[in-house]
Amino acid sequence: AGQVASDTTADITTQTQQVLDKIDALLAEAGSDKSKILTAQIWLANIAHFKLMNSIWDAWVAKGNTPARACIEARLATPDYLVEVGVIAAL
Repeated sequence: AGQVASDTTADITTQTQQVLDKIDALLAEAGSDKSKILTAQIWLANIAHFKLMNSIWDAWVAKGNTPARACIEARLATPDYLVEVGVIAAL
């Protein structure tokens, strides 16, 4: 399932980091990690946030194992969500 931030009052960079932290925890729980992500889908409430979100993503993603990724603007479940990320990873 797509992951969203815990603190919906936070800015795009903080929400992005919170989402990626959740993904790290879920991957670890499944016995995997970010180096095994095969694909990622990122939904932004405002595509103007792309550069800020991408700076956090680039710092987080496993170097040498960058997954195929789609990033689109979309209306999310609540206006408070600025970013949602879904990944598919191998074990």
